[in-house]
Formats: sequence, structure tokens, C-alpha cells
Amino acid sequence: MEENPVLSVVVSVYNEAEGICRACEEMTHVLQQMHESYELIFVDDGSTDGTSDLLRSMAESDAHVRVVTFSKNFGHEAAMLAGIDYSRGDAVVCLDSDLQHPPAAIPDMVARWRDGFDVVNMVRTDRVDANSLQKNNSRLFYRFINLISDVKLAENASDFFLVSKRVAAVLKTDFRERTRFLRGIVQLVGFPKTTLEYKAQERAAGHSKYSFFKLLKLSFSAISSFSKAPLRLGILTGIVFGIISLVLIVYSLVMWFLNTPVSGYTTLVVFLSAFASIQMFVIGIIGQYIGYIFDEVKGRPIYIVKEVVE
Repeated sequence: MEENPVLSVVVSVYNEAEGICRACEEMTHVLQQMHESYELIFVDDGSTDGTSDLLRSMAESDAHVRVVTFSKNFGHEAAMLAGIDYSRGDAVVCLDSDLQHPPAAIPDMVARWRDGFDVVNMVRTDRVDANSLQKNNSRLFYRFINLISDVKLAENASDFFLVSKRVAAVLKTDFRERTRFLRGIVQLVGFPKTTLEYKAQERAAGHSKYSFFKLLKLSFSAISSFSKAPLRLGILTGIVFGIISLVLIVYSLVMWFLNTPVSGYTTLVVFLSAFASIQMFVIGIIGQYIGYIFDEVKGRPIYIVKEVVE
């Protein structure tokens, strides 16, 4: 393998023993057809189903394949960052191992990079395995995060992208926070960008490792990484309840001057319950942000590498 290949392809892998061989074959076929020097970096995010042995065998039989194995599961975001950290190419492509990100799109991405773009974002136009609810939820998420943050993401942006060597260098040294949303960070670094579209295919094998709660956690990580708007919710609710309280005080005073008893025990209970619920919700948001700060202050490693096979 060349010491400094033109292209590094980073693939995050977690328990993909059923389909990893096919994924490697398809990626290798596409890369060989490009006639560019390349390295194929698989980051094993603590797999427990035999994926590690398959990856090790691939690296031993193909000089282009490198395998970075974590000591345990650190998550998809950490795995992608590790792949970028270990990359040596002039351009770095990140994609998933399930082939929903089509390797056939890599030549077009490289062509746009050669046109002078440092970031090539891949935007999903359709998902053959997603129902209407999943598609609508995804659309709402991107619209919401674009509304409350300064970083603007294309609707249905993904972790399928290309970055130049200088963008990768920035990611390696400057963006080392523990709470990450990499597809957003890639937009934050600046440099010339462009967008290509792709259609997400069915998974090559297995099933998605992202449960509903993992997706919820990723969504909040994305929002908290790029916006302080949730923290302002306390100010907004305080203003709203302050206005309501003022109206109730004026109403009570008027009724008192008119010698009319003020009733509304049920209204009072509902009002206090709503106020307490919103108050606890805001405290929970503040606690989540404090938790993220606590993680940063501890300074623990984003990932731990058990071995590198090349």
C-alpha cells in the first residue's frame, strides 16, 4: 500500500458479520475501477458477532484494507472520527457498511472534489426501506434543527460525505468534543461545499443497530451541539406564565372590588400542575447540557483502539 494514497474510504462497522464481506467486495470493485491509489479503513466499533475476525482476514489478504478495532462499543460517531483520524488520503470518504450508502457514488464524489470542493455532501432522495412515518420524522428533524441553529443542514443529509485532506486535518485536531454530530460539524468548518443526491438502498444484510432511543439520543446530541435554543425555553415559558399570572391577578382584584367571590379551584390546580411540569422539563434540559459539560471536563478519550491491522 502507498504511504500517501489519493483516497481514503472510512467504513464504520458494528456487528455486520452477515454482510461485511459483500460490502468489502463491492467497495473494492468500485475503487479498483477508478484507478486511483486508495486505502479502505474499516473501524470495528466493538463487534461481538465475529465481524472482527472477518475484517482481520480481509486486511491480511488485501494490502489496501486497514482495520481499526475498538476495545468496546463507543458508537457510530466515534467510529467515523477514528477512521478520519487514521486516514492518510488526499480525500476521505465516509460511508456505512450496510450498502445503503452506494459505493457506486464514490467516483462522482471524487470528481466533485477534483473540481475544487473540499466537502461533498450526499443527500438522500429516497429510502426504499423506510415508511412514511420515518420519512416525515426525518424531514421534521432537519427542519427543526435548521430553524434553531446557525448550522444549516440539507434535508436528509447523511453520514455519507467526502472531505478533503485539509478539512480532515481540522477534524483531527480542532473538533474533539465528546458530544458530536459529525455531519453537522462538517458543515461548520467552512471551505467550498457541494451536494450530490443518492437513493438509499435496502440493507445488504442484518438490521439497523439504531433503536428508537438511540435515534432520540442522536437527535438531542445534534440539537445541543449546535444550538442553545432549548436553554431559552425557560425564559419563554417564564414570560408566558408571567403574563398569565398578571391577567389572573388583575381579574382577582377586579372581582374583589366588585365584592364577587373568585372561584376556580380546578383552574388553579391545572395551572400549577402545568407550571410544575414545564419547570421540570426545563430543569431536565439544563441538566442534560450540564451533563455534556461534565463529560467535556473529564476529558476522557473519545475512543480506545485495541489493535490496528494493515
